[in-house]
Amino acid sequence: MAEYSKNITSKLRIVLLLCLPLFACKDMVSPKGKENHDMVSQQRLPESKLREWQALKYGMFIHFGMSTFLGEELPDGQAPLDTYAPTNLDVSQWVRVAKEAGMTYAVLTAKHVAGHCLWPSDYTDYDVSGNKTTVDVVGEFVKECRKQGIRPGLYYCAWDNHHTFGSLMPGKSENYNGAMVTPTEMEPAKGAPYTSHLYQNFMTAQIDELLERYSPLVEFWIDIPIILGDGYRQFIYDRISKKYPDMLIVMNHGKKKVGKDLVFLDKKAWPTDVLTLERFSPEKPYDPVWEIKNRRYYLPAESNMPIGNEWFWEIDDEAKPIDELTSKFQDCLDNDVNFLLNVPPDQSGQIPQKWIRPLMDIKQKMNLQIQN
Repeated sequence: MAEYSKNITSKLRIVLLLCLPLFACKDMVSPKGKENHDMVSQQRLPESKLREWQALKYGMFIHFGMSTFLGEELPDGQAPLDTYAPTNLDVSQWVRVAKEAGMTYAVLTAKHVAGHCLWPSDYTDYDVSGNKTTVDVVGEFVKECRKQGIRPGLYYCAWDNHHTFGSLMPGKSENYNGAMVTPTEMEPAKGAPYTSHLYQNFMTAQIDELLERYSPLVEFWIDIPIILGDGYRQFIYDRISKKYPDMLIVMNHGKKKVGKDLVFLDKKAWPTDVLTLERFSPEKPYDPVWEIKNRRYYLPAESNMPIGNEWFWEIDDEAKPIDELTSKFQDCLDNDVNFLLNVPPDQSGQIPQKWIRPLMDIKQKMNLQIQN
């Protein structure tokens, strides 16, 4: 690993952040009735802007990167840099497929758990600039989205097994759920994952870098935000929203199903502009009005799920039955929830026919029109 991190100290030009306070909060909050819509005035973005995002309805999630070539979603971050080796990378094809499938927006994994960056970062050597294929995938993705009329969004994973900077990442923790526990002197949260201040500085610098280079974006997705802690989540949300006030900020994993009801876990994913429904589509009308920390918010939802079973390409993965995919999509449409369907490119760097065929079937059955 040292071979690919030789300049990390000199490249990490980040000023240490001030210590941030933690904010006490309840574990779960419940939605309030639709009759309270006129009382919603606390969120950063106006309801009209959030409804504009809801009108996008259908998007493509694109998981691509080091895990594509490892066949492992959550690797240990130690893979040699040249493991990432697409043979016929065609980012324009990804966007073209999304367009032809009737989608209106797309979200790309700029950095996932492996830590490998799909753009040339100033803060690490573990990125595409050191690969045989040096294409700035993030840059090409954003350019092609704008060229083809698709709204681009980016994903950044807080869990990074390559750049730990002294953090205890979830893969090495024996108590992932312990991240929701507030420790005391007598009962510390043993083994709970966490991120160090140095890692948070690194993450801040990379997010600044992505947004400065590739904005405007329709949304910026942060995965596994539970390990960031309440204070840093609030800090990074405020920092992003101040610089990019029209962009939605999405913190994943705020949803929990309790019986037939959804609850929101603010210790895992607050603040956020969107409630994510990972591998879940609404089974009954979704009420976007929530009371969080004694304030009411209009919180639209996004259902994200893979077209098959895996997030990244695996050769033996197969698409879900068309009737299942269209049923989940219809549930989202009926409940005014966006449907973000993951379609992973293969090791060549293109979306294969085994995904394109069901996408076109979905388009036909749902009578989708290509947007100009």
